[in-house]
Amino acid sequence: MDANFLIVGVGGQGTILSGDILAEVGMRGGYDAKKSDILGLAIRSGSVVSHIRWGKEVHSPMSMLGQVDYLLAFEPLESLRMVEYLKADSTVIVNDYPIPPVAVTTGKAEYPSREQIDQMLESASRRYYSVNVTEKATQLGNVKVLNIMLLGALSGLLQLAPEIWEQTIEKYVPAKLIDVNKTAFRAGRQLIAG
Repeated sequence: MDANFLIVGVGGQGTILSGDILAEVGMRGGYDAKKSDILGLAIRSGSVVSHIRWGKEVHSPMSMLGQVDYLLAFEPLESLRMVEYLKADSTVIVNDYPIPPVAVTTGKAEYPSREQIDQMLESASRRYYSVNVTEKATQLGNVKVLNIMLLGALSGLLQLAPEIWEQTIEKYVPAKLIDVNKTAFRAGRQLIAG
């Protein structure tokens, strides 16, 4: 399987960590994997994007326009910024929990409605899932695991064993947070059906 992934979010949501995990999961699964990160004003809740590619032989970490198979978005507006990267038969998984950017909070721009976001993403992809993962992670007792929960949702659509994902998560998260992250990953696998 060759696959191009985009993970998008805002600073502080764990976008880079998720990209690191996804790239290593690909390598552990037998693929060549490459990754590249683009950081906006991440410390000010700016855009953060991770490009990850799996394949038999991957020469570039960056996905080209119209080539992304899977978009994992930690924030709805960030998903809209990446629509032009999606293949027509792509899969989009979005955390339905808006974090308005400064332009919106200062009144200089308007945040799109849920209906507008849904319409754009449904028309740009083959499979579209929107779940308030922030709320579900909060129910687990740690909102910061929303990124791992979303990786869990994505993992259910891919052909690699859950054990590979969990072993990789163990490597990347602090020891004291392994259990809650594994719980989040397993809960994420139940969020959507393949």
